[in-house]
Amino acid sequence: MKFVKLADRNMKELYRDPVSMLLGLVMPLVMLLLFNSINKRQPLEMFSPQHLTPGVVIFGLAFTVMFSAMMLSRDKKNAFLIRLFTTPLKAGDYIVAYMLPFLPFALMQTVVVFAVGALLGAVYQNLLFAALVILLTALICSSLGMILGSLLTENQVAGAGSLLVTMIGLFCGAWMDLHMVGGIFEKIGYAIPFAHAVDVSRAALNGIAFAEYSRSFFIVLIYAVVLFVLAILAFRHAMKRP
Repeated sequence: MKFVKLADRNMKELYRDPVSMLLGLVMPLVMLLLFNSINKRQPLEMFSPQHLTPGVVIFGLAFTVMFSAMMLSRDKKNAFLIRLFTTPLKAGDYIVAYMLPFLPFALMQTVVVFAVGALLGAVYQNLLFAALVILLTALICSSLGMILGSLLTENQVAGAGSLLVTMIGLFCGAWMDLHMVGGIFEKIGYAIPFAHAVDVSRAALNGIAFAEYSRSFFIVLIYAVVLFVLAILAFRHAMKRP
């Protein structure tokens, strides 16, 4: 539990930036309300609250990539981390300490979007399993942030993070059925974990049997584990730099 004090400090740093917090909460809600308005005028299943809410939650988690990467790269820039390298903390301790503050943030995003979705008419069944998938997706996003923050400078993170958030938004399948689109969009979407996470959370919330989406679930799980390990390795590499 050596990382607890650092995690507490990082949590205070995160919640001192209300603009980022509002962006992470408001943008998914704006998208949900926008497409719900379109659905009222031209009813389409893909824009219904039942179908759209899980995708919006996954899209909202994409902002965690940017926020976590910026925090880590900023601490590298101001030499805060260099001073910490004299402590007995290991690379895994640092990664956990930087990732933990984003889990309550992800939970808050999820609760708010699900609550608004329910008010708009969505009905949830296997909510706990959907929450597990969303937690794994939050782990994926924060791990990506840790990798970017470890390997890139603060200026580089701004560009790379924005690109990743855009890619997740395009290829997660929140706004369109990737199977219907086909082609390169479908191939890229299902080569990365976010479309799988959207499919699993939708299926779980609709009460579909686990066997129907088990493959996608295990893809999300494997990505979460692998990216977490890669985040530790990337940070260990950063620790060795002069």
